[in-house]
Amino acid sequence: MKSGISLLILIAGIGLYILGSASLYTVGETEQVIITQFGKPVGETISEAGLHFKTPFIQRVNRFEKRILEWDGPPANMPTKDKVYIVVDNFARWRISDPRVFFENLRDERTAMSRLTDILGSETRNVIARHDFIEAIRTTKDRKVAREISTTASIADARIGILPAILKGRTELEKEIFSSAVPKVKGFGIELMDVRFKRINYTPAVSQTIYQRMVSERTQIAERFKSEGAGEAAKILGERERDLKLIESEAYRKVQEIEGAADAKATEIYAKAYNQTPEAAELFEFTKTMDAYKLVITPDTNLILSTNSDFLHYLKSSDKPAPTLPPVTGGTDLLKGLPSLLDVVKQQ
Repeated sequence: MKSGISLLILIAGIGLYILGSASLYTVGETEQVIITQFGKPVGETISEAGLHFKTPFIQRVNRFEKRILEWDGPPANMPTKDKVYIVVDNFARWRISDPRVFFENLRDERTAMSRLTDILGSETRNVIARHDFIEAIRTTKDRKVAREISTTASIADARIGILPAILKGRTELEKEIFSSAVPKVKGFGIELMDVRFKRINYTPAVSQTIYQRMVSERTQIAERFKSEGAGEAAKILGERERDLKLIESEAYRKVQEIEGAADAKATEIYAKAYNQTPEAAELFEFTKTMDAYKLVITPDTNLILSTNSDFLHYLKSSDKPAPTLPPVTGGTDLLKGLPSLLDVVKQQ
């Protein structure tokens, strides 16, 4: 009898445990719960943490996150307004604002992720297609290259400092996507918190063409630099040649002035020396004539002179006696014993 009572108590305890387990449930701080009966939601959303009751066996607990969730969409190819094909990868933050509506439309988070991919991907494609490529990658409208713009900058250097103008920018495009997607996801019990671009890049088909164009532009700028450098080098070389010729001409002028002054001084000294006596003058005439003969008469020289020519004076026969000159006071004849021109030529 006692064993039967114990068995009944044990069965009753197990039944109470099963009934309690089916009737009681807990809600965590990060959860919100929807109770469904035969697959349909009943009652209000339970978001208060603690122990709660439900009808056992016929009601089911459906738990949903109360925290902010992450959506990271797949990269997608899309064209811009200026027909540039790019790969856009964006992400978003969202949370379940109305669990009942969320459950009735999407059931679970996996379905919600798929629906967010469709909505946000479509809105991103529409916004990108309405704007140029530069609008999607630039943020600030008044951005300038961090270099000093001078009026003497070269053509190539000036080209580097020019950035295309933008009307909106990347941040405004993100706001457009966000504002367009918010009302569409709200009907699913989802509150969209934020949408951002994670990465924007050219498609593989376009990247190679872009790289080739970049190389071509850099090459053109390098050629401009080279041509400008060659022009500056030619200018410097021209100035150097001009300065060199100026220095040489100035030096030549000074040399001629010095030589002229020296010749004039020498001539003056010679004149003073040889004009003191007639014999000195005749000696001067003789020495100068001999110098002229050395310059004019060469082994292959043919001269046609008249007999009265002064240049022929010392070329006459050496057998002819020299004219008698008056004696020089205080000395001997200065021309005595001088060889004739023929003797000079024979000696050479």
